[in-house]
Amino acid sequence: MTVLAIAPIVEGHGEVASVRKLIERTLETVAHSCVPFVLQPIRVPKSKIVQDVSELLRAVDLAALKLSSAPADRHTVLLLLDADDDAACVLGPSLLSAIQSERAHLDVTCVIAVVEYETWLVAGAETLGSCMVDGFATLIPTDPEAQRIGKGWIERLIAGPKYSETVDQVRLTARFCVSTARERSKSFDKFCRELEKRCLGTGHPAPP
Repeated sequence: MTVLAIAPIVEGHGEVASVRKLIERTLETVAHSCVPFVLQPIRVPKSKIVQDVSELLRAVDLAALKLSSAPADRHTVLLLLDADDDAACVLGPSLLSAIQSERAHLDVTCVIAVVEYETWLVAGAETLGSCMVDGFATLIPTDPEAQRIGKGWIERLIAGPKYSETVDQVRLTARFCVSTARERSKSFDKFCRELEKRCLGTGHPAPP
């Protein structure tokens, strides 16, 4: 078994609560022989990261410092942001390039969720069951990224009280279908591939 230590950098309180479960469930599906050791996520508003390289590097340095004492075979920093209205194919490479130019010794992966984190949950919504209202399964989109569907869809169809990112995001993450979400969401497929690649050892470990 390979132990992969991951230090996530996220933008929202919902992701702080749910990213560990997301990583665990993804690796159970795509690389079940790899055991994740997920550190407490670092939360930094997207605007700070995108507009100020020093803020981006500060977050990466903090993540790397936390990783330095993690008991694992491999180490990686995961930067996970929502695309919102940005083009993921531009934003992701731009941020990663800025990091690599200054911190080339670190293994860092940058994944941009199109349109947002909740879009991944919509993509694998078949297994959400009692979390959603009756008949929700007939309304699941086949291409939520292209249709720009995400949080609003969940807010309309979630059962019970109003959708709360900090409460419901982790609950839905624990139930959504990883394999189906990967088929319907290109950005989630990238997330899966990035984790899988590191479990196979094609990333490089952060120094101790």
